[in-house]
Amino acid sequence: MKKLLPCIIVVLFLVPRTAKAQFESVRDSVVQLYGIVMTADSLVGIPAVSICVKGQNRCTITNDQGVFSIVVLKGDIVEFSHVSYKPKSVPIPRNLEGNQYSVVQLMITDTVYLPMTIIKPRPTAEQFARDFVNTKVPDDNLEIVRQNNDAAKRRVLLKSTPGDGGEATSLQMRNISTKASYAGQTPPMNIFNPAAWAKFIESWKRGDFKNKN
Repeated sequence: MKKLLPCIIVVLFLVPRTAKAQFESVRDSVVQLYGIVMTADSLVGIPAVSICVKGQNRCTITNDQGVFSIVVLKGDIVEFSHVSYKPKSVPIPRNLEGNQYSVVQLMITDTVYLPMTIIKPRPTAEQFARDFVNTKVPDDNLEIVRQNNDAAKRRVLLKSTPGDGGEATSLQMRNISTKASYAGQTPPMNIFNPAAWAKFIESWKRGDFKNKN
């Protein structure tokens, strides 16, 4: 034990210094990147520009004036993207002095060419009226919600949707409670339960027992 004591003292002395050095290294590599994104032709701030660190899930967007701020690390590559402009990439210098880095990023308008569409009128008014009446209009959100709330569709969804963890736990706890309640005696049979007969008759009227094939 006396031989190990000097080693323990050395370890206890070096560990805090090593941890402190690692902390200082990490803190020195963190950079606050801020700046403004503007159009290259008119120097107007661009709102809603996505600013992401390449290969990571750290992102932000510019405000209404094109100003942004994000925390990055030295050596990261920051990507600027917008649906109306060509994407840009900005590398953060590894030998940057300090922990702040400002940029003024200019973006060039990106022209998007859509495929050609030819619009032709119907030959006659009668044909237009016939096609207009027979054209199926896609369901809107309100109609989709109304269909999902249909009683028959809800029954199908309840049968096909698996239970989650909370439902499984609740079912298991009810089974354990039932077994504990009737421990040492014969549990009651549902054939003599009026409530069970009422549910059976209601299911029979709904047609739950009909052959689906």
